Amino acid sequence: MMHYSTDHHPIPTMIENLDHENFFPGRCILINGPVIVGAGPSGLAVGAGLKQQGVPFVILERDNCIASLWQNHTYDRLKLHLPKQFCQLPYFPFPDNFPEYPTKYQFLDYLESYARNFDINPQFNENVLSATYDETCGLWRVKTIGNTDNGFSRGEVEYICRWLVVATGENAEKVVPEFEGLEEFGGQVMHVCDYKSGETYRGKRVLVVGCGNSGMEVSLDLCHHNAIPSMVVRSSQVHVLPREILGKSTFDIAVSMMKFFPLWVVDKILLAVARVVLGNIEKYGLKRPSKGPLQLKNTEGKTPVLDIGALQKIRSGEIKVVPGIKRFSPGRVELVNGENLEINSVILATGYCSNVPSWLKENEFFCRNGIPKSSFPNGWKGKAGLYAVGFTRRGLSGASLDAIKIANDIGRIWKEETKHKQHSVTVGGCQRRCKSHC
Repeated sequence: MMHYSTDHHPIPTMIENLDHENFFPGRCILINGPVIVGAGPSGLAVGAGLKQQGVPFVILERDNCIASLWQNHTYDRLKLHLPKQFCQLPYFPFPDNFPEYPTKYQFLDYLESYARNFDINPQFNENVLSATYDETCGLWRVKTIGNTDNGFSRGEVEYICRWLVVATGENAEKVVPEFEGLEEFGGQVMHVCDYKSGETYRGKRVLVVGCGNSGMEVSLDLCHHNAIPSMVVRSSQVHVLPREILGKSTFDIAVSMMKFFPLWVVDKILLAVARVVLGNIEKYGLKRPSKGPLQLKNTEGKTPVLDIGALQKIRSGEIKVVPGIKRFSPGRVELVNGENLEINSVILATGYCSNVPSWLKENEFFCRNGIPKSSFPNGWKGKAGLYAVGFTRRGLSGASLDAIKIANDIGRIWKEETKHKQHSVTVGGCQRRCKSHC
């Protein structure tokens, strides 16, 4: 029998394997509450909500810090693309003295304060190998391998829990396309997740592959450091919008308009205003897609570029827009239009993807690409205690909305079951194989 606690901290219960043939041979921990996979903003937001509900939980994080994507894989000049009111997490606003568009360092300070405020202490260096729902037990079995900061293995552990919250998000792994001849190129090739600053690229010819917000901002940063960037627009289709219109956030304006107009009308208004503010961008090789920016974001998850200065550099010729890549050769790249460029380095601003299919053994809730099959606002809850947060394609505001729903849903069930005098749940079929040491 497993007893619940209403304390704010999880009470792991060590259980040993009695059947070495049919059960996990390593160390097992039975968790009095949900396991949250991922200590990014989404996972922290769910944790904060559960704290508010008095529900114990464990957060498993493969890296050695919270928000590792922001900590370790973002460039120095990065700022939040949207105003801070759309990026704050539940129950804890940004400090009043933060600017409208906080820097990445300010955002990281905010996340550290958030974790301290809610006393959230993830278990770091715990890489999830698999998560499987055991119908016999009615519980989730989450297998991990732990590592120390110096790389030594702490061995495998299996966490057993009733609820599993997938908080690894849409951007867990970098996407690295294959290009003919890239291995023969000979120059430096890196993904944008490893790019920090253009300081080391002074005077160098750099090919930036990708024209999203990262590609645009890295190209702009390279200009500021006197490098010579060429930016590949592979599909020749990208929506570029001004970050602000008459001093007000374009995103804020769009959100306000959607209260009164259908999405397609808002798209038409945004594009008309963008044409007035930015001019005709198609003559620079930036052809707009047929779908409007908001429709494209909702249906395909493609975020419009919010211009912070790259477009002016494109107009002046400091950033050269080029078509797709045909092949690489030593020190050169041939483009699909037959043009050849001499280049020293390549930066792949080719985006990120979900890694959920690599470890979650479930095929009903998530698509093959690791995104929930049901779109926002219905993609937060699956069956058998499975939840997902950070997959809305609506940034931090969408993740916050789902985090609140998840915490409230788990909290409701928790309170219903713990209001009885005997706060217990039977581990079911697992009792045949596991012995509790509590």
